[in-house]
Amino acid sequence: MIQKKWMLGLLLFTGVSFTACEQAKQQAQEQANQVMNRTNDEVQKVINDLGLVYVEEGAQTVITYDEVNAAQQAWCNALVKIGELKESGGDYKAYANEVLSTAYNYDSGKVFFKPTLAYGDQTFRNDKKGALAYFIGGDPDYPNDKGFALTPWVKARYDNAGANNEGIQIYGSIAITMGNVWVTGKDGKEVMVDKTFVFKKGKDGKLRIIVHKSALPYTPTTK
Repeated sequence: MIQKKWMLGLLLFTGVSFTACEQAKQQAQEQANQVMNRTNDEVQKVINDLGLVYVEEGAQTVITYDEVNAAQQAWCNALVKIGELKESGGDYKAYANEVLSTAYNYDSGKVFFKPTLAYGDQTFRNDKKGALAYFIGGDPDYPNDKGFALTPWVKARYDNAGANNEGIQIYGSIAITMGNVWVTGKDGKEVMVDKTFVFKKGKDGKLRIIVHKSALPYTPTTK
């Protein structure tokens, strides 16, 4: 009899515990749904404010035009600073490596990088080592790299195609830009490069480059 009562009590306790556990799970799910709905509302507001039409379904974050423009300018500034540090005897190598960690996605994912002055089997630099070699040279595995950032460039600016952010496409956490980068050497000569960037917004809220395509403008041969 005592054993039966004990078993009955155990079953009742188990049932109450199971019910309490299910209720806790349900409450947690409801709270998660509420947060999700608030996030969706916030994302939708950004989409509406920016007039975006191609955002991926279920996007939980949306890059803004201001963020994209800031990331492009930061890239230009970093290019100049690498050369400045080299000229002044600073640790340009450490800084360049830092830039590849903060501005590019090498440390947390894949990057497609096609530099301007690269050819043959080293045209594409899909790892951090190859990208670093392109910017600062000195890597025996990339003997043709002299260090694009070490020219040095004294000024750099960008100009996206079209007007009023027409050269920027935003798809939620992904943004694509197409246009030109202008770099100026110590002699005052300015060089224009065709440039396409693809940025991805990470969980930390920072934009990082996942695609970088550069090329010199094409000039047709005249007869």
